[in-house]
Amino acid sequence: MIKDTRTLLVVDDEPANLQVIRNILSDNYRTLFAKDGERALELASAEKPDLILLDVMMPGMTGHEVCQRLKANPETRNIPVIFVTALADTDDEAKGFELGAVDYITKPVSASIVLARVKTHLSLVRMDELVETRLAVVQMLGRAAEYKDNETGLHVIRMSHFSRLIALETGMSEAWSDTLLNAAPMHDVGKIGIPDAILQKPGKLDPDEWAVMQRHAEIGAEIIGEDGSDLLNMAREVALNHHEKWDGSGYPRGLKGNAIPVSARIVALADVFDALTSERPYKKAWPIDQATNLIREQSGQHFDPQLVEAFFRCLPAILEVRSHWQEGNGV
Repeated sequence: MIKDTRTLLVVDDEPANLQVIRNILSDNYRTLFAKDGERALELASAEKPDLILLDVMMPGMTGHEVCQRLKANPETRNIPVIFVTALADTDDEAKGFELGAVDYITKPVSASIVLARVKTHLSLVRMDELVETRLAVVQMLGRAAEYKDNETGLHVIRMSHFSRLIALETGMSEAWSDTLLNAAPMHDVGKIGIPDAILQKPGKLDPDEWAVMQRHAEIGAEIIGEDGSDLLNMAREVALNHHEKWDGSGYPRGLKGNAIPVSARIVALADVFDALTSERPYKKAWPIDQATNLIREQSGQHFDPQLVEAFFRCLPAILEVRSHWQEGNGV
C-alpha cells in the first residue's frame, strides 16, 4: 500500500491517547503530535497540516480555544479540525461546529471510524483544491485575453458582478449565480486567437476582418473545451454564445430567443452595459442614461426582455459595483 503524503496533526494531553491515534494513522499518513494547545498552534503554523485531530478537554488551553485561534489566523483557518473527545453532550458538539470544526469523534475511538472520517475530510479538502485550481485557470485565461485587447481587468470584474446581480434578480440560485460570476471573465478568451492587426485596429473592420473577428466566439469554446465541471461548462457556454441576439441576428450560430443559453444572455447584457459606460481609446464613455436608453431600445432585439426588466430592477446595485470598481479610484 502506498502511504498518503499528507500530514495530520494530533493534539491530546494524554500520551496513551496519542499512542492509540498514532497506531491507527501512522501507517497511512505523516503524523505530528502535540500535548498542549500552544504547541499545537506552533505546529499548525509551521507545518500547515492537512487536517487536525483535536482533543477538547486539555489543561490550560482547551480544544475549543485552540480551534478558535486556528480559525482566527489566516494561515491556519482553512485547515479542517476534527474534535476527538469523551464529551458526548449535544451542546458540546454544537459548540464545536460553531467554532468551525468539520466533525466529531467520541472516545474511546474506533480505528475504522477514525480512518473513515479522516479519509472523507481529506477528500473534501482535495475537492476544494481542485475547484480553486479550476477557478485560477479560468481567471488566468481571462487575464490573458485582456492582454490581447483594449479592455481592462476592471471591465471584466465589473461585468462579472453585473452578471451575478442580474442572475440573482431573475431568481437564479446563489450557487448558479456565483458560478456565472466566475465563468463570465472567460467570455472573450477566444480573442487570444485573433491576429493583433485585426483586434487592435483603430478603425472600422472590413467585411473579411469582421468575419475573422467573429471567430473569437468559437475559438473561445475550443480553448475551454468540454471539461465536465460546472464552472468550465458554463464558461464555454458563455464564450460561444455571448454575441447571439434575442432576435436571431447575432453570431456565430444565429440562435434566437430561449435557444440562447441564459448564462450567455445575461453576460451579453452585462458586457454591453459596461462597454457603453466605459472609456476606450476609440470612444468616450456614454452617460448612464444614454446607455440605459439603448438597453431599453434593444429589449426584444439584442436582449432578452425579461432580463432587461431584471437589469433595471437591480440597476442601483449595478451602479454601486460600477462606482466601486472604477479605473483610478485606488481599489
